Amino acid sequence: MNTTYSVSGMTCGHCTSAVTEELSKLPGVQEVSIDLVAGGTSAVHVTSESALDEAAVREAVDEAGYELAAS
Repeated sequence: MNTTYSVSGMTCGHCTSAVTEELSKLPGVQEVSIDLVAGGTSAVHVTSESALDEAAVREAVDEAGYELAAS
């Protein structure tokens, strides 16, 4: 399953690494890729075995220090 989330606050490669690391810890996540928009809202593409709980995704993004934008 491929899902795209909007994440605000990321500005660099370190930011994308932090978000990728946290999202990769979620059960079922197979791949994370990010289209970085520095200072804007970046698109975070997640491939997973099944649908992810949005609250868990929000918590993982928050743990990385960023904010899941309203879809």
